Amino acid sequence: MGVCNCKFSKVKHARVLLLGLDFSGKSTILYKLKQAKDFTTLPTIGFNVEMIKMEKNIHLTVWDVGGQLHMRSFWDQYCENTDVLVYVVDSTDQRHLEDSRREFKLLLKNEHIRCVPVLLLANKQDLPGACTAEDITRKFKMKKNCGDRDWYVQPCCAISGDGLAEGFCKVTEFIKSYRKSAEATLAFFRQNQ
Repeated sequence: MGVCNCKFSKVKHARVLLLGLDFSGKSTILYKLKQAKDFTTLPTIGFNVEMIKMEKNIHLTVWDVGGQLHMRSFWDQYCENTDVLVYVVDSTDQRHLEDSRREFKLLLKNEHIRCVPVLLLANKQDLPGACTAEDITRKFKMKKNCGDRDWYVQPCCAISGDGLAEGFCKVTEFIKSYRKSAEATLAFFRQNQ
C-alpha cells in the first residue's frame, strides 16, 4: 500500500491472500471462518472471495485461490495489494510437503508481497502422522525464508476449527502493526514537506 494524504479510516479493510497446494484445506478454512459451521467443499477451480469481519474495526477480504498445479502459475497475479499472506500446508501429506515448501519459497520472491507478513497454517493436526508446527517451521525454513517480515506458524484443524481463531488473531495483529507503521510513515512525510 502506498502512502496517501487522506485520514485513516477507523475501519481497516485488509486483503488476505489464502494459498497452498490443492487439498491442503484452504476453502474449508475460509468457510469455517465465514460461517462457523460444518460443510463440504470441492477443490477450488479458480478462486473464492469472502469478506470476514474479525473485530469491530477490521474487515478481511480473503482471496482463496486454487492450488492445483495449473493454477499455481496464476498465483503471482493475485499478490498485488495483499496485506497478509496465509499459506496452508497439509501437515499429513509427506509426499507433497517438499512441493509445498518449494511453491512457498517461490511465492515469497514475488515483488508485491516482498515484506508482507505471513501466517503459515499447519493444517490437519487432528490426523495421525501430522507434522507438528515446529516440524513445519523447520521444514519450511521459516527463519531463513521469512526473516525479512513478520511471520507465524499456527497448528490447526480446518474441519473442527481448532487453531483458526488463534491464527487469524495473528493476522489482525499483523494488520494493526502495519497500520501503526503506515501512520508513522505518513506523519513523518507530513512533517518533512
